[in-house]
Amino acid sequence: MGQAGQQGRGSRSNNLVVPQANAALQQLKYEAAQELGVTIPADGYYGNYTSRETGSLGGYITKRLVQLAEQQLSGRA
Repeated sequence: MGQAGQQGRGSRSNNLVVPQANAALQQLKYEAAQELGVTIPADGYYGNYTSRETGSLGGYITKRLVQLAEQQLSGRA
């Protein structure tokens, strides 16, 4: 099966460039979900969530990552 056939089955097609950052990214995900009022599914399956819920979570995480990168680039980290 191709990548499309793997969606929703717990497989991940995105690999971290810096695997050591995984714990920090997971923490960021849970913080973002808490701030947005979205519950992270215990089994990792997001199929019961709306596109709005998952999109807002992903967008918020991206926004926070960009803010962190901007702070590092400006020397305010």
